[in-house]
Amino acid sequence: MNERGRFITFEGIDGAGKSTHIGFVGDFLAARGKTTVSSREPGGTALGEKLRDLLLHEKMHLDTEALLMFASRREHMAQVIEPALASGAWVLSDRFSDASFAYQSGGRGMDRARIEALENWVHPHLQPDLTLLFDVPLEVARERLDATRDLDKFEREQEEFFARCRAEYLRRAAQFPHRFAVIDSTQSIAATRQKISEALESLL
Repeated sequence: MNERGRFITFEGIDGAGKSTHIGFVGDFLAARGKTTVSSREPGGTALGEKLRDLLLHEKMHLDTEALLMFASRREHMAQVIEPALASGAWVLSDRFSDASFAYQSGGRGMDRARIEALENWVHPHLQPDLTLLFDVPLEVARERLDATRDLDKFEREQEEFFARCRAEYLRRAAQFPHRFAVIDSTQSIAATRQKISEALESLL
């Protein structure tokens, strides 16, 4: 039987720069003989990508938003994450359930217990082995967003929303220090990747 792979997630408020480093992590692990599978949430599957388009662009009730996020996640688990881990691959996911705590609970104000209930239903026995949390001040994140593509409904939220999201991310990091590595994403790319490398070496 294959040794189980490892599950690494990339988190941070919009504009934190997390997506910039997924390719680097894939190359880092490949150089050490690891097979990697890169994916994203919401999305990662044919159904998930359809749900992603709805979630990022359509107005909806908060309950609907949270339920669709976890519906996409369940499909992602069944089709991508669990099979890849079982095969021995290392899964790199751009967001996972920590994002639901940050955005739907922290940002939108949903009772945290409701997110916990969905988490316990959808993946009761699986948490990331390592979560890289890219943290930046709000003004830096906004400056980066303003310089990029057309913004989705989350990226268009106000500063107060992102302040709450960031606070919830940092609360989660403090609650689960064994799996979180908080990365100061205001550093140079080289300095940021040095910190990422250190976190990966610890996992290896």
